[in-house]
Amino acid sequence: MNAINDIKLQWQLDNADIVINQADIALDDSLCTAVIISLFTDRRALDSDVLPTGANSDKRGWWGDSFNTRPIGSRLWLLSREKQLSSVLHRAKNYATEALAWLIEDNHVKGVEVTATAPENSLLLLLVSLTLLDGSVLPLPFKTRLNGV
Repeated sequence: MNAINDIKLQWQLDNADIVINQADIALDDSLCTAVIISLFTDRRALDSDVLPTGANSDKRGWWGDSFNTRPIGSRLWLLSREKQLSSVLHRAKNYATEALAWLIEDNHVKGVEVTATAPENSLLLLLVSLTLLDGSVLPLPFKTRLNGV
């Protein structure tokens, strides 16, 4: 496994912020920042995806994916205009699992389990459980507004 070191991000409702430690930018090797980037960067929509109302023909995505065979980010943004239904929670789980698959493929973790719930009106709670290579489990909860993804 290659270590992942990055600027440490801390998730807040609807966004992430850079962590400052003693007037310096903190670094992260815990996979948390990698998960935040994977979940909340907009992956380009597939041709078969129905775009949210008002999105026109903007399939979003990161321009750098033009040069990558494996895109980064998730399609969670497609849920931004959806109602809070069990089918939407199922799609959220699938989109998150898709976005995190690279962690297994690149041998950073043994497994990824995602649950998607709606603890409050208009809120989405994603609980990501990473099974690390040593067998321990790292739980990472992310709460966001459905219209904020």
